[in-house]
Amino acid sequence: MEPLGWIEILGRLVQQFLPVWIALVLTFGLSIRFKRRLGLYGKLFDSTVGMVGFALVMFWVFTALFADQIATHNPLTQISGMKNKPPGTPVAGGPAGVYAYYLLGGDNLARDVFSRMVMGAREVLKIAPAATVFAFMVGITLGLPAGYFGGRFDTLLSFLANLVLAFPVILLFYLLVTPEIVETGIPTYLAAILFLFPILFLVMLWNSRFFTQPARRNLYVALTLVVGLWLYAGLAFDADPLGIVSMPANILIVFVSVVFVNAPTVFRIVRGITLDIKTRDYVAAAQTRGEGPWYIMLWEILPNARGPLIVDFCLRIGYTTILLGTLGFFGLGVSPESPDWGSTIDQGRQLLSIAPHPALVPALALMSLVLGLNLLADGLREESLRD
Repeated sequence: MEPLGWIEILGRLVQQFLPVWIALVLTFGLSIRFKRRLGLYGKLFDSTVGMVGFALVMFWVFTALFADQIATHNPLTQISGMKNKPPGTPVAGGPAGVYAYYLLGGDNLARDVFSRMVMGAREVLKIAPAATVFAFMVGITLGLPAGYFGGRFDTLLSFLANLVLAFPVILLFYLLVTPEIVETGIPTYLAAILFLFPILFLVMLWNSRFFTQPARRNLYVALTLVVGLWLYAGLAFDADPLGIVSMPANILIVFVSVVFVNAPTVFRIVRGITLDIKTRDYVAAAQTRGEGPWYIMLWEILPNARGPLIVDFCLRIGYTTILLGTLGFFGLGVSPESPDWGSTIDQGRQLLSIAPHPALVPALALMSLVLGLNLLADGLREESLRD
């Protein structure tokens, strides 16, 4: 077979991403149709910048979801004779039934660059959004009472947050995943502490909201504790009695490091917003009605802080994606054979002058995802300011 030309490669790439195109069309069609009923999310479709950012982000989200259908080869499979081959090279001598071409070429270990890029999206999006959610849980749970109550509690938490933020982010992130630190057990101890915050947050949420409805409150709190502690045992200690929930040790280290690095910044943002909002008239009215402090924090202050927090959440996923790529580039945190974009860029850079495509493809993927998150944050900020 003859090698494919660039037009043929582009046509085949478009064909491979067909599930993504269908999902994007359905998402945009339904969202635009019902945008007036969808709050801030619906208003996003009035912003050109926001729509472009949303399209880029959802492209990679759907790519991660449909990665098994999109990828043309196993990302770990090595086929003889395909080392550093250029894009569009036909596969010769491969196993029966494999895709006939390496659409974006082969890397220095004769693996398909396109398939590694596609599966790498799943690796990145499996960690970055979830770790950012956990960081927000920690930051909100501590930032709300710090800003609302003030005093020594606020002073202590602010000091600890500033202590963590005094270290350069990349250096701190790098130190937390080095083998020497891992051997001390510090990441496990951090996981034991940080993974409790989502449970604590939800328990306080239900208790404050349904305090006057004990039956409903007790049901929600009980469900949160049962499910939360089950997930907590599996994720933090790999001790799920059912053997369903677990997190590989290397992923746990990266996950905890992301949460630990991001939580102090979220804490400071939430604390600052709380200091401003607690002086508003509707907070004073809630206090006059006799509402409890946690009700006021979670149901009066937090909803009115959602605009800045949603924008920061999008930006923080982008920062986390860059951090994960940096870790992979240094060969830390994830397994060496992982198709995550950072590791792929690191392996491809070694022969950059001879075969640039193994490093260039994941680098462009990483750039487009972060660009999409930044544009999405800009669109959300633009629309939130109009409220």
